[in-house]
Amino acid sequence: MAPSKIRRAIGHVKDQTSISLAKVGSSSSVSDLEVAIVKATRHEEYPAEERHIQEILSLTSYSRAHISACVKTLSKRLNKTRNWTVALKTLMLIQRLLSEGDPAYEQEIFFSTRRGTRILNMSDFRDTSQSNSWDFSAFVRTYALYLDERLEYMMEGRYGGRRSMYGYNDEDHEDNEDASVVRSIPIAELKNEQLFSKLLHLQQLLDRFLGCRPIGSAKDNRVVIVALHAIVKESFQIYYDITEILGVLIDRFMELDISDSIKIYNIFCRERKQFDDLENFYSWCKSIRIARSYDYPEIEKITQKKLDLIDEFIRNKSALEQGKKISDESGFVKETDSCEEEDMNAVKSLQNPSLLKRKNQNLRKKRK
Repeated sequence: MAPSKIRRAIGHVKDQTSISLAKVGSSSSVSDLEVAIVKATRHEEYPAEERHIQEILSLTSYSRAHISACVKTLSKRLNKTRNWTVALKTLMLIQRLLSEGDPAYEQEIFFSTRRGTRILNMSDFRDTSQSNSWDFSAFVRTYALYLDERLEYMMEGRYGGRRSMYGYNDEDHEDNEDASVVRSIPIAELKNEQLFSKLLHLQQLLDRFLGCRPIGSAKDNRVVIVALHAIVKESFQIYYDITEILGVLIDRFMELDISDSIKIYNIFCRERKQFDDLENFYSWCKSIRIARSYDYPEIEKITQKKLDLIDEFIRNKSALEQGKKISDESGFVKETDSCEEEDMNAVKSLQNPSLLKRKNQNLRKKRK
């Protein structure tokens, strides 16, 4: 028997054993849940059947205890497996539960641990069963990193707290009412430090997404492509949120002190590379027909000219502030006002991100 057939046979036996153990080891409802999880994450290199995922969503829709049991089973599944297919399908299931399941999944998965670390920490995962398993193992690790970063971003948005080794402090989420208030504040009304913090986390999240681009044999695998489909669609909103924040920061640019202006310059430098990488990733995704081409946002180009304008403004503002300390003559003040007016006009030309976001949203509404 060929090695591939032996692996499939062994995987089938493992799945059947797990199903049998689930049927005899728990109560009826929990047993049904565990069986559905095994069936949705079995060793076969095919995407999970939708009916199994819907069954899991249904069984956990009204019971916090079932949600806890579900997360515990998923954690155990990830802990035991050394098969990339099982690991990836388990992560794909987690992604679905976070996006479509009860909001309680966020807390349960965030605080759940696996080998003393968070459940989505898959940095130690290795599948050594085949010569090309490295490509798939790498995708599992990067996909898990993205899901983990996204979950942190969701938790931070819900509770407004800061990340720590063990999650969020109790005072960060004393009640859900406070959480909803934090979450509902429009981006345009956030303070500068809140904008910088939110943007930093979005940049980290976008980096995690860009890291999910598969390599080698993984690029043509059906399960990998299905896994990418969900997070590619999520990345659209990440991009829109980033461009909206960039637009707000540019709107406030003239009011900022030099240190904050330098932060914005560094942000635009980083976004220039991120947007270039994102456009390349999207081009590849379109070539293999992940999502519809017209659903993709039109990526804004951050040119060197824009960076030079910001840099020139910062230099001029710094020189003017130094000059004000030396002289308060009326003629010098008038010259300052003239320079500031010229700088304002130059900075206004940088406001493409917010305009582009509105343009993209209008296009999407028309297409719907």
